[in-house]
Amino acid sequence: MLEHIAIPRGPIELAADLHLPDDHDPASPRPVVVLSTPGSSVKEQIGANYASRLAARGLAALVFDPAHQGASGGEPRDLEDPYRRGEDISYAVDALATLPGVDPERVGVLGICAGGGYAVHTARTDHRIKAVGTVDPGNMGTSFRGFAPDGPAVALDALAAARTAEARTGVLTRERWLPDTTDGVDDDDLAQAITYYRSPRGGHEHSTNRRLTRGDTLLLGYDAFHLVDRLMTQPLQLVLAEHLDGTGFDVSGAALWEMAPNPVDRMVVEGARHYEMYDVPEYVDAAVDRLAGFYADHL
Repeated sequence: MLEHIAIPRGPIELAADLHLPDDHDPASPRPVVVLSTPGSSVKEQIGANYASRLAARGLAALVFDPAHQGASGGEPRDLEDPYRRGEDISYAVDALATLPGVDPERVGVLGICAGGGYAVHTARTDHRIKAVGTVDPGNMGTSFRGFAPDGPAVALDALAAARTAEARTGVLTRERWLPDTTDGVDDDDLAQAITYYRSPRGGHEHSTNRRLTRGDTLLLGYDAFHLVDRLMTQPLQLVLAEHLDGTGFDVSGAALWEMAPNPVDRMVVEGARHYEMYDVPEYVDAAVDRLAGFYADHL
């Protein structure tokens, strides 16, 4: 069962889908999981794959497009602001207090890839969230600082000059998240990402594969796991693909597990690579089975 809803977010709205079990009874409120999706993705992609499976296992699951992206409001378009991404999650939790059939006192969060870092960052200070699940959680700040060949400070200098040019011309610049084709790509994980996002397998018309360049300044200064050791008291379920060498998700997952004050369970999905955790049924089902049990125990 799927309900399309709009989440108020100040002057704009977030487009969201509420996935519900087929036997859902609004008179019997259920625990609900808010999904935080990977960077560049929209709610119909990875989020829907996980939300629909959680609903099939008896949970309500809410997935939304971030502000400035997908079908949600917000200008300029294609902005990836890690702080606003976290606020989006809290606005989604706000909305749960007004929705029939869900229990706003039993709210979990599930973050996937970059969304894992955003979920963790939000849960540290939004303790309405009672349980934190992650699948290959990424720290976008660490990733973007690592992408800067001459170091983040030099990258920030270049971005400062670019923003000045934008102010003078009024033309906003955008970067690709991924190459649009696999031509010349010899990295297996990058090829898998392109094959998912830029082909009929996982592509969606609202997933533009573009981000505003000016948002990179925010990502370069971001730390998704800042103060996790002191503030994130909720139980943590960590799910990792087995083959993460070279992706950085193995490092960020290990760091989160070490920092978290209340780590409950760590699962490794045998045989899986990172982007296969997006839609390969045997891997997604294995992850959701463990996650559903975790939420049943802690919500």
